[in-house]
Amino acid sequence: MRPVGRTGEWNGMVNVEALTDGLVDLLPDAVLVISPDGTIEAANTAATVLLDVARDALVGAQFGEVFPLVDEAGRSWWSCERRARRMRSIVRVPERRLTRADGVQILLTARYVRDADGDLERVVLVLRDGSARDRLERRLSDLVSTVAHELRAPLTSVKGFSATMLARWDRFTDEQKRQMLEWINNDADRVTRLIVELLDVSRIDSGRLELRRQIVDLPGVVRRAFAGRVAGGEPADRFELVVNGTLPALWLDPDKTEQVVANLIENALRHGAGRVTVTITGDRAGASVDIDDEGLGVPEAIADQVFSKYYRGRSRHGGTGLGLYIVRGLVEAHGGTVAVLRAPGGGARFRFRLPAGAPTYWG
Repeated sequence: MRPVGRTGEWNGMVNVEALTDGLVDLLPDAVLVISPDGTIEAANTAATVLLDVARDALVGAQFGEVFPLVDEAGRSWWSCERRARRMRSIVRVPERRLTRADGVQILLTARYVRDADGDLERVVLVLRDGSARDRLERRLSDLVSTVAHELRAPLTSVKGFSATMLARWDRFTDEQKRQMLEWINNDADRVTRLIVELLDVSRIDSGRLELRRQIVDLPGVVRRAFAGRVAGGEPADRFELVVNGTLPALWLDPDKTEQVVANLIENALRHGAGRVTVTITGDRAGASVDIDDEGLGVPEAIADQVFSKYYRGRSRHGGTGLGLYIVRGLVEAHGGTVAVLRAPGGGARFRFRLPAGAPTYWG
């Protein structure tokens, strides 16, 4: 196929043999070359997978018969495009969402290849399964709804307390003012944490996550995380720290490490039950950290899914579904690994491992 212009659109002759020779078989999208009368002249491997038809059965068949696509009104797309194919001024069809016979959504774009007089020579179709985009759009919609909810609650509180204090300042005692300011401060922290989560996801996805490494006291990070939860009202006897072996020098980003530990402890408190035990085991190669709770645990069938973006399972405890996704991104950015196992007491065990060594070892 001969690309012309900055858009890379096809013009002139279409090299049908290029398709059959496998030059576009590496493309993830299905590509079909169709004659003006609807005969399929060539198909790449992705097309055979999408249509679930062997290549030999596709080539020479009528497109409208082997792959009937209908629009939202139930009309055949190929038949409805008959007039457009005859119009010399039309050379491309923007993306359309169509439906095949089994109800699967198909995203289709088309290019009309015409000769010098504008007569149609071939139609080049690019097809893809729309299910993945539908799932992504639903997840994004759920995320927007969740973020709006997570933001609305603390902002409503901040607005309420601040408006009350401004309107009735002289009526409150100093202790009452201090309590309301503490509520405002806590809710502002909730908003800040949510924004940080969203920014971290953006940096992880784009590969722009930066680490500022220095030697980190890992037990000290855990103790500070425990202290923060106790200050927030959790009983001190709900937390336990165990350190085994000798810890090597760990060159880590202190802020990101604290974020990983805090997220996993919060996850244990939110979804688990009973005591939260953090066990740090050191060796020459690095350190392993186990965060155990005494809840129901994570079924093995969904163990990999819990680290997916937006995954919240059937939890009724709120959250954006981004915490564990961020944990995995931060741990892997340090050259480590993270997994969920079953704790000895039957609950969930989240284990992450961080390598030892100087920062130059990671480039």
